[in-house]
Amino acid sequence: MEGHHHHEHHHGDESALADLLDLDAEVLGPFLDELTAWVGEQADRTPRTVADLGAGTGTGTLALARRFPVADIVAVDRSPLMLDRLRAAARGQGLGERVRLLQADLDAALPPLGTPDLVWAAASLHHVEDPARLLREVHAALPPGGLLAVVEMDGMPRLLSDEAGAALEARCREALAGSGPDPYPDWGPVLAAAGFEVAARRDFPIEVRPAPPGAVRYARAVLSGYRSRLAGHLAADDLAALDRLLSADSPESLRHRELVVRGTRTAWAARRP
Repeated sequence: MEGHHHHEHHHGDESALADLLDLDAEVLGPFLDELTAWVGEQADRTPRTVADLGAGTGTGTLALARRFPVADIVAVDRSPLMLDRLRAAARGQGLGERVRLLQADLDAALPPLGTPDLVWAAASLHHVEDPARLLREVHAALPPGGLLAVVEMDGMPRLLSDEAGAALEARCREALAGSGPDPYPDWGPVLAAAGFEVAARRDFPIEVRPAPPGAVRYARAVLSGYRSRLAGHLAADDLAALDRLLSADSPESLRHRELVVRGTRTAWAARRP
């Protein structure tokens, strides 16, 4: 989620990350249906085998299974904890038969996927140490005409609806951008370099208001991430404002604020010629 490399997460972190991915699903679910529909339009045939790389807790996996009802889905993740959650969610939606789980570290190599017609990598490519290498391997695994869909975010969603809150979030995002490399690159040139033909690119603006019930927990996760990572990079006033938002008993606490979920996801549909 945050553009860290996966292996920096420890187990406690991992279950917190899994919770955040589940919340992401709750908050962004409707948008995923729009996205998988768009991917379906780019595919020149109905996919029979779909691979989800860096599947996490499986929101994308299950959206793909619903969108392509005849396809078998291979969900790849390095975390057994994520895959356990995915298994439970797939069973809960009656999709267990069609979803195969594959534990593998994408930093090592692309595992054997059979012959996928469609490979999907949503908000996962920025976690990979050598994305260019992985993309070449995906290119080799796809048949000619096969499709790769890459989805990336433009950073963490914006959640505060008032002017002062929006300005604070903008400063946090800017400080985060200044404190390291851009974790959310433009994948177009990287895809082309790996041999893909980029067929289409589309931005999906997201605006969910009123924010769903999970949004307070989601906002707390995002803002506490800013608070811990930007301690040395933000003005004292801004750190104090974050503390008030995160405190349980401040009148300025998140739970008393009107929240909205705003952001952009960019999707690339790339074909193996």
